[in-house]
Amino acid sequence: TGTVESAVRSGLTDTIDALSKQIARAAEKTVRLMAEFRNKYPNETTEIDAALESAADFGKLLEQLVSNDLPRFEAHFKESLNQNTIHEVVAFNAFLDSRRQDIVNRIGEINLSLAGIEYNAGRHIQLEHQNSTDLDVRQFGTDLRACSEGTIGDDDQYSEQKYLQVARLIERFRGRDGYTTLDERWTAKVTDVRNWFTFSASEKWTETGEEFEHFTDSGGKSGGQKEKLAYTILAAALAFQFGLASGNGAGKNAGSGRSFRFVVIDEAFGRGSDESARYGLELFQRMKLQLLIVTPLQKIHVIEPFVSHVGFVANTNGDDSQLRNMTIQEYRDERDRRA
Repeated sequence: TGTVESAVRSGLTDTIDALSKQIARAAEKTVRLMAEFRNKYPNETTEIDAALESAADFGKLLEQLVSNDLPRFEAHFKESLNQNTIHEVVAFNAFLDSRRQDIVNRIGEINLSLAGIEYNAGRHIQLEHQNSTDLDVRQFGTDLRACSEGTIGDDDQYSEQKYLQVARLIERFRGRDGYTTLDERWTAKVTDVRNWFTFSASEKWTETGEEFEHFTDSGGKSGGQKEKLAYTILAAALAFQFGLASGNGAGKNAGSGRSFRFVVIDEAFGRGSDESARYGLELFQRMKLQLLIVTPLQKIHVIEPFVSHVGFVANTNGDDSQLRNMTIQEYRDERDRRA
């Protein structure tokens, strides 16, 4: 009898130990799954712990999901993602791309003007553009395309993963907690399509179109050369702005017709060389621009041949500014009298 009792007790103990281990493993797995669920859905489980004591709370959450019949809304979710979110992202991408194309087209128009402006004997300047290598800009383009790639015409692609791609992008636009200022700067940077390009200039032979020199920046150039390049590009941009780029170029027929082409230049010639200032003024004169030039007196001898009136501003005591207007001939007569 004692032997039988001992055998039964041993068998029961082994069974209890085995079941206890199974229960422990099941409890461990359950807690792990609870933790994974909380990590995946933190907003829905803020008040639920990953513990066996929270089983009832998880049960209530399951009942809520079932009672709301959320699986039934999966098709509606995909439809909304398609018709609203994804389409809006596609439209936003198309809008930015159209602004990018505007820049490309405008450079083409400005280059028409530049082709008619002799930069050096027998040569002219052309603007060139390349895609930016900036990491933020390139990654933004990749992320924006990823939100819509493979979706048009493929309903299976409207998944939660696609939604999360869009959500991450929108979250940065709105500003993440703790990164609001950083995200604002990022948004301003990547959505300004001018930052999608790097620009350079090429000096070409007008007759053959062959490149004489390439400028990625103005480094290594003298002050006069930098100013001359800047005036040339400015003149071409003005030609485009005033609609002078059509036909044979701004440098050749810009003077035909009558139109309002008023430009204010504030101290543009103050620090430059006389030669580069004269080059810019001759260029603007060929374009028949109406100039208002604000400049210190030391440049009046350069500007004088290109203006018809002058206005002298004086403030002797520092609290009483006075303006005196006179024609260029009146200025010359008074200058000669005081010589």
